[in-house]
This record gives sequence, C-alpha cells and structure tokens, in this order.
Amino acid sequence: MTELTHYINGEHVKGTSGRFTEVFNPATGEVQAKVPLATVEEMNAAIAKAEEAQKAWGATNPQRRARVMMKFGALINEHMDELAELVSREHGKTLPDGRGDVQRGLEVVEVCMGAPHMLKGEFTDDGGPGIDLYSMRQPLGVVAGITPFNFPAMIPLWKMAPAIVSGNAMILKPSERCPSTSLRLAELLKEAGLPDGILQVVNGDKEAVDAILDNETIAAVGFVGSTPIAQYIYGRAASNGKRAQCFGGAKNHMIIMPDADLDKAADALVGAGFGAAGERCMAISVAVPVGKETADKLVEKLTPRIEKLKVGPYTADEEVDYGPVITAAAKQRIEGLIDSGVEQGADLLIDGRGFQLQGYEDGFFVGPSFFDNVTPDMDIYKEEIFGPVLSQVRADTYEDALNLIIDNPYGNGTAIYTADGDTARDFAHRVNVGMVGINFPIPVPLSYHTFGGWKKSAFGDLNQYGPDAFRFYTKTKTVTARWFSGIKEGGEFNFKAMD
Repeated sequence: MTELTHYINGEHVKGTSGRFTEVFNPATGEVQAKVPLATVEEMNAAIAKAEEAQKAWGATNPQRRARVMMKFGALINEHMDELAELVSREHGKTLPDGRGDVQRGLEVVEVCMGAPHMLKGEFTDDGGPGIDLYSMRQPLGVVAGITPFNFPAMIPLWKMAPAIVSGNAMILKPSERCPSTSLRLAELLKEAGLPDGILQVVNGDKEAVDAILDNETIAAVGFVGSTPIAQYIYGRAASNGKRAQCFGGAKNHMIIMPDADLDKAADALVGAGFGAAGERCMAISVAVPVGKETADKLVEKLTPRIEKLKVGPYTADEEVDYGPVITAAAKQRIEGLIDSGVEQGADLLIDGRGFQLQGYEDGFFVGPSFFDNVTPDMDIYKEEIFGPVLSQVRADTYEDALNLIIDNPYGNGTAIYTADGDTARDFAHRVNVGMVGINFPIPVPLSYHTFGGWKKSAFGDLNQYGPDAFRFYTKTKTVTARWFSGIKEGGEFNFKAMD
C-alpha cells in the first residue's frame, strides 16, 4: 500500500498529523494507498510559504507566466496516458473517460496561455483636461481550490491554471479519495518552470477546509462539490471577507419533444445518464418526454440500449461503457434510492441493484437502472443520485415539461431535443438554468466561454474558467492621472527586448 504525501514548496512532504484516509481501488474494493490529512498548523504553514513565494511571482510579467502554461500544456499532452490512468485507477472511470477528464482541463490551460490579453486593463485618454484614466488587473495573493473526486484532473486544472497565470499562489486541497492526479500535476508544473511555493497541494478533510476558510491570508476560495457543502463554504468564506465561487449539486433534465429524432435522443440520454457511472454534475438524470406516444416510444428506444451497457474495470478494455462508483457507501446510497423509487410507486424497468462482476465481487459496481412514471414527489426525483440511474418523468405538454425544470431547486444544466427552432429558442430564453443544450445532451461550454449553474447549483456571482476566471482571480485598480509638467527628451533608437 502506497503512502501518499502533500506537495509543499516544490517537494513531496509526509504528513505529520498521524491521521490518514484510505484510497480505494473502486473496481476491487481494495485499499491501494493512504493519504495524510493535514492539521490546521500544517495548512497554515503551507499558506505562509505560498504567501512568501507569491510576491515575486505576482511581479513576474504576464508573458513569462503564460510561457509556464505553454510548457505545462505540452507536458500534459506528453503525459496524457499516464494522467488518464491515475484518474481511472482512483476514480474507476474508463480510460477514454479518464483521457477526456484530462483533456477538458488541458483546454483551460490552453486558454490561459493567452493570459496577457485577458489581464489587460482599460484606458481612457483625456477623460478630463489633461487627465487620463486607466485600470489594471492585479493578483489577489494566495487563493485556494477545494476540488471533488469525480473529475480528479479537470476541475483542479480549472482552478489552478487561471489562478496561477493571473499571478496568484494557490493552495489546492483535492479530494482525499482521488489525490494522486493533483500531486502529479504539481510535479509537471514545477517541470514547466513554476517557482516553488506557488502551487501547494495539501490533502485533508474538514479540518483542512476550515483552516483554509479561517486563514486571513487566503483571499479567495473556489469549490466544487455537493450543494450543502457549497453553501457552507460560501457562507463561511464570505463571513471571513473572502471571495468565493462554490458550485454544488444538480438535477439535470432533458425534454424530448414529439418531433425529436428519438434515436438520437435515446443515444444522448444513455451517454449522458450513464457515462462515468452517472458521477457527473452535468449528467442527465431525468428524461422528460412530452406526450404519451413520445414517452412510450422513448422507452422502446432506451430499454435495449441500456440493457446492452457494458460495466467493468478500466483495465478490462476500452469497450467498457462505465466503471464502478467511488466507494462502498456511494453504492449503498444509490441502491437505497432505487429501493425508495420502487417503494414510492415508480416503475423500475431495468434494475441495477445487486450487480456482480466475476472476479470483482468486492468492487463498487452498480448496474444501470431505468425508471418510468417517476413523479416530482419521489426521492429519486428530489435527490441528486450521482449514480447510473435514469428516471423518466412524463409530461403532457411542453409547458408542463418546462415548468418542471423551472420549479426544480437546481439549475446546473438542461437540454431539449426538438426539430422546431421556435420551441428551442423559447426554451433557451425562458429556462432558469445556467447551461442549456439544444439537441446537445451535456452542454459544458468550451474553455473560452464559462461554466456555471443557477439556483442551488452555484453560490457566488462569477463562474469557472473563461473570462470570469480572470475576473475572479484578480482585483481591478483604477488610476486617474494628471501631469502638470514634464521633461521632453530626444528619441531613443534601440529596440529593447522584454526582460
């Protein structure tokens, strides 16, 4: 069993708390590593080192910081397969999905290569008699990222890349269930030229999180996880005077109109609902067909597709559709929610409970489950299951389907499948959800836009990556300047290269 470390000041450092948590192989149920849990003192010491290192890094010109991102991006590409396997080994997702996890993070790194443009200020010439006004974006100082288990590469990269290229130092507390990818990314950043102390990876649990939230040096906190924890972190960070962007849970719906291509809609639902064992905040977990005929036909299309899904460990082959869920407790919770759906009257058309895979009987596998005739008062509708369970809620009309989404407390992602442009346009304008797909099941925006939900899916007014990330990780200073006299000298003819 491997004993993992923290990554402090450019070095791997053993924990001193004597407290550890186990990192499982989700496919076998075996403990493959243990990771140290930091004390308040360890966290504060790491933050102090980051604060000292940030002074010189914040004064480094944006082009030099961007060059580190360029080298970092090249190293991620070079080590893509290694990073994907780290993701799959601790999370359980398939290797293609692991590569996708890394790739979507890499795309944010690529945008950060253009940071000098994103960090430009504004200028007004002659705002008054002899008066110029200009603004500049400056780093906050030391910031923190608290990231979840379900995207061990992507979300840490979403946090660290814009924060660091903006001139900040970052404390990254990855999920203690999947810490190895973040530790390896920190090594690659150092190889890319990042100075020691600018990225500190500190493993921990609630004690470490609270140490981040209460430390006066930390200027901003970014979080992704469940809604109750997002709300807790947002509230405590804000009460301590910190910026916070905290992204929580989801209950994503897809409306299927009578004019939709049902084969395409069914394929999209299977991929979006069961990919990564449903452990995605943008997973479609609720299908909402409009009209009885649409619903009945959709069941006919979905049932054979779901029954053919191949479940297995990432080591089996690349034809596996999805792997295990993250822990035994997650498996127990998912199967308990399936139990409740049956007890509360939904029709369980495909039952994934008690799934067994020869040779992996102790793994955390859950077979695909499919419910029909789910209603909004049922637990399987109200709760984010975060597992391979698709629920069908039938709607009589488009307005009924739309209002179902509008009334839901979550607002992360949603989609509609239709051939009618007017319906699609109406849906995009009226739905109160942050990310909308039209004939597109998982509408995660590309890295030069921005990612964020509405309602109880997000706390804070700025989103992740894209332009909002540079706004979040910098503060604006505006200067009003007037010069009463000056010394005008002759020309200088040497072209000086940038230092």
